Parts: sequence; structure tokens; C-alpha cells
Amino acid sequence: MSEPQPNASSATQIRVDADHQGQRIDNFLLTLLKGVPRSYVYRILRRGEVRVNKGRIKAAYRLQEGDMVRVPPVRMAEPKEQPRPHERVLQQLQDAVLYEDKRLLVLNKPAGIAVHGGSGLSYGVIEALRVLRPDEKQLELVHRLDRETSGCLLVAKRRSALRALHELLRSNQVDKSYVALLSGQWDRKRANVDAPLLKNTLQGGERVVRVDPEGKPALTRFRVLERLSDATLVEAKPVTGRTHQIRVHALHLGHPILGDAKYGDSQKNRACRERGLRRLFLHAASIRFRWPGEDKDQLIEAPLEPGLKQFLAELRK
Repeated sequence: MSEPQPNASSATQIRVDADHQGQRIDNFLLTLLKGVPRSYVYRILRRGEVRVNKGRIKAAYRLQEGDMVRVPPVRMAEPKEQPRPHERVLQQLQDAVLYEDKRLLVLNKPAGIAVHGGSGLSYGVIEALRVLRPDEKQLELVHRLDRETSGCLLVAKRRSALRALHELLRSNQVDKSYVALLSGQWDRKRANVDAPLLKNTLQGGERVVRVDPEGKPALTRFRVLERLSDATLVEAKPVTGRTHQIRVHALHLGHPILGDAKYGDSQKNRACRERGLRRLFLHAASIRFRWPGEDKDQLIEAPLEPGLKQFLAELRK
């Protein structure tokens, strides 16, 4: 959709097309008014300066095709030139494409790359993809992975695909399967960890999650795949999608994920580094869903990176 650009002298009228059907008005404005503070966007919504079909609306209003959106005069800052991602990173992401069609791009995201910029990072996967694919104007992350987690990452190429996938996620119709290597010998074959998670931000800005009765509901299903020397390879299926969910639920089991600098055992992590594990052993191995109106599931699988395979081989010896 090529929206008219807001300006500082007069209100702008924008007609909503099919690609923005169902999008919240606050998210629509945040995308349209890049460089304008979030607080300002919510202020003009509260004051009724933004109108849809000549009426006041709340921030949660979802746009309909054909809606006329009035955007008040806005003085926008000159956009800063963003630093270009390193060529090595661009090539890494280009090589990481697992699947692509007209609606969807799926990456085997490498560990160590954040999915988006912010918090001191000038760019992430989505910003780098926009450099790689300048003609794809609607690339958006469907979901997120932790920076140190590798594996299946969905990127929508159209607003309609993004809406459809978000609805599938909300209704638990997306099946995500992770592979994790837990510290120690877990003596069970499977377990459902149903433990609420509370997110805290420490003084330095670091985000930490813990099991807490006051937290949001969270459920992860664990199943043993292989027992190794002082480690247990498991499949982890998150039913909910909370921040650091699998990592904190593994800790709650008493068997944190190896290589986890935030929630793991520092002594065991150090021993693993000496044997070649230099990252969090958590990998989004597969994702399965069915597009609305279709009669067959879409399954995408992401192979383990060579470093993780080599570390497993070392343990098997």
C-alpha cells in the first residue's frame, strides 16, 4: 500500500486497502509515522485527532478495507541513515533460506543474530532482510526467536499472510518443535511444565523471567529424545509463547539448557565450552501449520548447525 505521507501543514486522508484489513490502528500509525515517538501516536489517538470514517476510535480498533483514516498534521524528524549490515551477515541470511513462496519466507536463523534491531543493536534479521530484498516492501516478522536460539523463523511477505499466521498463532494452530540439550540426566520420559512466568527488567536493562504465581500462564511439553553423558537431549513444544519460556521451564525442571548464560549452570557451561559448545543448545527444529482454506499442512524443518551436531557426536563418544 502506498500511503500518502503525512506532513506538518495539513491533515492527510488515507484509504485502507485489503493488505491492512484487520491491523490495529495504533500499529498502522506507528508504521506510517516512522520516527515519531510512540507516546505522541497514542496521544493523538486519545485526543481524537486521528479519525476513522470521521469518527473517534480507540488504539485497539482494527481497520477494515475501505476505511478512511484522517491523520493530523505531523512534523516528522528527518530519517537517520541506518548502518548497512555486514556483508558476512547478509550472506549468512541469504544462505539460511529454507523455504520461500509468494506469501512466506522461512529462515534457519543462525544463533547470535537478533531478530530485530533495538537495545543497542543497529540491525537484526528483519532489517538485514529488507536490505537483501529491497523490492519486498511488506516483510514482517511473524514471531520471534531469542538472539542465541537458532532455527525456523517465519517472515511474512504480505500483510494478508501476516494476519493469517497471527490468527493461527492466537488460536494455537501452529505446532512449533524445538530441540534442547538439558544439563544432567533427566529421569523422566516426558513432562508438561505448566508454570506461570513473570518478566522482570533489572537495573541495567537486562530482561529476566522467572516462575511466579503472579505471572502469565505458560505451558511447555518436554519429551526425551536421547540420553547422553551427563546430558539429556529433549524435544520441547511450547503451547504458549512467553519470553524465554523453554529456557525457564527447563530450569524449573532442575535441568537448565546447556550453554545458557542467563539461566544455566556456569560451571557446566564452562566445561561444555572446552568441548566445543559455544552457544545456547536450543534450536527451533520444525514448524507446522495449515493455511486457511487449504487441506494440507505446511511443514518446514531446520537442520542443526554443524557445531551442535559435532558436540552431540563428542558426547556420544
